[in-house]
Amino acid sequence: MKKTILLAALMMSLVGTAHAQLQAMFSYSTFYIPSQGQPYVETYLSFDAWTTHFDELSTGVYRATIEITLVVRQGDSVCYLKKYDLNSPTVGSLDELDFNFIDVQRFSLNNGIYDMLLTLKDKGTDAPPSTVREKFVINYDKTKPMLSSVQLMAEAKPTVKENILSRNGYDMEPYVSDFFPQQVESINFYYEIYNINIETGQKPFLTMAFIEEAETGRRYEGMQSMSRKNSSQMVPIYGSIDISSLPSGTYNLVVELRNRDNQTMLYSKVPFYRSNPGVKGKEISDFATTFAGKYTNEEELNLYLDALYPVASEMEKNVVAELIRRPGLEEKQAFLYNFWQRRNALSPESEWLRYKEMIDYVQAHFSYPKTPGIHTDRGRVYLQYGPPDFIRDEKNYVSANRIGNNNEQEYQTLQQGDPERMLSADMYDGSSQGHVYYLPYQLWRYNKLSTDDPNRVFLFWDEHRSGYYTLLNSNARGEVQDPGWERRLSRQQLRENVVGEVGEQFKRGY
Repeated sequence: MKKTILLAALMMSLVGTAHAQLQAMFSYSTFYIPSQGQPYVETYLSFDAWTTHFDELSTGVYRATIEITLVVRQGDSVCYLKKYDLNSPTVGSLDELDFNFIDVQRFSLNNGIYDMLLTLKDKGTDAPPSTVREKFVINYDKTKPMLSSVQLMAEAKPTVKENILSRNGYDMEPYVSDFFPQQVESINFYYEIYNINIETGQKPFLTMAFIEEAETGRRYEGMQSMSRKNSSQMVPIYGSIDISSLPSGTYNLVVELRNRDNQTMLYSKVPFYRSNPGVKGKEISDFATTFAGKYTNEEELNLYLDALYPVASEMEKNVVAELIRRPGLEEKQAFLYNFWQRRNALSPESEWLRYKEMIDYVQAHFSYPKTPGIHTDRGRVYLQYGPPDFIRDEKNYVSANRIGNNNEQEYQTLQQGDPERMLSADMYDGSSQGHVYYLPYQLWRYNKLSTDDPNRVFLFWDEHRSGYYTLLNSNARGEVQDPGWERRLSRQQLRENVVGEVGEQFKRGY
């Protein structure tokens, strides 16, 4: 019920040069009000101030503004819609941007399957919006015991005045990440238990929380918390575990409910990544002897970590974003090694070298001034899916097709007998001899993607004839799909619902 996502979009600095990516950590949780039988959702956003554009409001006062649009749909119906501006705290200097600012929203939804679309736009720049789509399920049952989402918390303080962070007498600031750097010494969490009295009656029960290794399930002794609770229709749980001595690695925070016979009634797991180079565990060795230890230039290592985004899990993306933004050679080497060791335990180096070869190709062929190849759409697709099986590269493609829906014979007939209809808006737009002129494009075909059906096609276009290609349309699952893509590529020469010659190429895959 919880997902943490890194949103990233190329941003521009105050002087107009690319300097950072907009970094916004997003997660959500679901809860339930048993007395009303009503589920609700909380969404959490955390922005890295340094990656946003701060405008000067008055002399020596700066503030950033993010436009946020949140849409929740069930099928074709919009169940929740909110568009609003989030203002950052004001600062007196642009040197004071080493902080995060957060946003929390809370709204009711009934049980069901939903699609969430979140769009973020930094209002201080001309950069395109960042978007994330997420499918989620709400399924609370008033007839049996259940757990809410387990929400990670930065801190909890007694409520002085009710606000959006208030719950059960405390203001709870969410920890909107699953990455825990060395300076964070505890993992704090909150969740709610519903209808446990149906299972236990008036008898008390035990709540437990502990840390386990994600890969092996091995439990870390001493890193746990437990408490005895009385049964009720709703029981709130706030806990904390000291992780100061937890080595770097991937873990689960596990919460359990046990009855008086020590039988597990309910449990939930929250994955997280710990970076703690000051503590050596068995999974952290001397990386100087591995392939990762060969990279001692931290700038180069940052680029290689950044290039992992197309093949990384959401949690790994969050970790990469945190590692890149601060120094720490050893923990970056450790992450690079462990990343490929998780994918090929027998030969992580060969797995890395195969991927590095693709990075080198992407950097050499798709880079653009101030934009590394790994940050381009072609670079991302190449790294995520590998080299395409076929490429069609057109710089000045002209189709002999007519622009309207009519065939050549009808065109000639109209030209001789009904010139007014021939020239009407329903027929043609007056282009020379009815030819269609397309902007430069590349068509990539993959005979088979491991995550999709055969014959997936990606079409990139050079919208401004600058040599910079972006993804215009694809039939691959989860990729950009624009029904009007060919009209855009032909600069609106084609009528709506008309498939031109490039459209036929896309269908064929060549």
